[in-house]
Amino acid sequence: MKLSHLKQIVAYMQGVKHINAIHRISDSVIKIVFDRDNVFYFNMQKGNAYISKCTNEIKRSKVYNAPFDVILSKRFNRGQIEKIELYNGDKIIRIKVSISGAYKSQSTWLQLEFTGKTTNAIILDEENIILEALRHVDAYSSYRIIKVGQELVAPPALPFEPKEYPLDDVEAFLLETCEKEQNQRLNALKKQKSVFVTKKLQKLERLYNKLDDEEVLQTEVEKLQHYGNLVLGNLHNIKPYQSVLELQDYDGTTVHVEVDPKISVPSRYSDYLFKRAKKSKQKVKNLHIERESLENKINHLKHFLDIIEKARDAASINLLFPPRQQMKKEKPNESYDVFWVEGYKILLGKSEKGNIALLENSRAKDIWFHMRDRPSAHVIVVTDKKNIPESVIHEAAGLCVDFTMFENGTYLVDYTQRRNVAIQDGANVHYTDYKTVDIIKY
Repeated sequence: MKLSHLKQIVAYMQGVKHINAIHRISDSVIKIVFDRDNVFYFNMQKGNAYISKCTNEIKRSKVYNAPFDVILSKRFNRGQIEKIELYNGDKIIRIKVSISGAYKSQSTWLQLEFTGKTTNAIILDEENIILEALRHVDAYSSYRIIKVGQELVAPPALPFEPKEYPLDDVEAFLLETCEKEQNQRLNALKKQKSVFVTKKLQKLERLYNKLDDEEVLQTEVEKLQHYGNLVLGNLHNIKPYQSVLELQDYDGTTVHVEVDPKISVPSRYSDYLFKRAKKSKQKVKNLHIERESLENKINHLKHFLDIIEKARDAASINLLFPPRQQMKKEKPNESYDVFWVEGYKILLGKSEKGNIALLENSRAKDIWFHMRDRPSAHVIVVTDKKNIPESVIHEAAGLCVDFTMFENGTYLVDYTQRRNVAIQDGANVHYTDYKTVDIIKY
């Protein structure tokens, strides 16, 4: 950010008196809720640091419990603001906050440095001693050592007089910054995830297009069986170690049949042909299963792409790609997807097989979701609680709609405890004691 803009933002912030809440919402973004729910986002990413205000709340990507986050919460949550200043004539904002304890008041500085490659968030005591920092810096990397217990050295004064860039409306500038950055991040995330899903989709489509045709395979089965019977009827004319057999068909015509030249006994040629016919027959029998499986997987990935394309925020996309769980020996069930919302595990059936697996393996207190009066994906929220947050209910119902419908519109999703769902036939069920939520698909 420009120094001139930081000056004007600091002046704009002078009216706030309290910090109601403060925490990281991502690796480099600190959210500060000032009095009257005046919410600021301080993005401390190197090379792209900025301050913004957003019309819609940005959700946490995860809960952070590093030493920096623990001290940040302890020293600044519900604190009284003593001073907000631009420090050393540079792109550095310092916020001094006091917390009233049982015996005395304790003051702490939060120093936010928007200085390009050295961008950082540093927590200091009143003696300018570092208590913690977003990024630690050793003596090998910089003359300014950022290390717990060290005194923080002030950066050198700027060797030039920065230009002024007056803002007509600081709040409008902050809101515009948020919208611009969110759109850039969203578009970049859409592109990244779309490429990832498209590659998987194209691979499945290639496999699908390579599947044999049932009619062609069935014709092959009948032909091989016929040739096997012809061999049995022409054994007296067949010599061992032939690669092509010349056989008389029942109508008197001559038929040429290719076989394995390694076969030494004429009678084994018929076994060879019958085995090939049996193998092709088994393939015909299982081909529809493989075709249906690939169709379900392809359709599921198309829903992924549709959700990514229509996503209005990064959180909706990140929900689809939860971080991989490390150190787990059990193989994940590929018939359903696993998502995480606010610590709740959400399972979504990818096909009828996946829906059945969810119904059979879920527990009585789990919450089951299904679209009203139409076939849909089954969704399970794994929980032993009778009441779960409305936000989790809405996300689970949204997943149910997103992975069932491509068309935009308003849809009804019923949900109830799994104990109230009776399996009738396959994934068909009868359920009672349910509630309904409206989901708008954009």
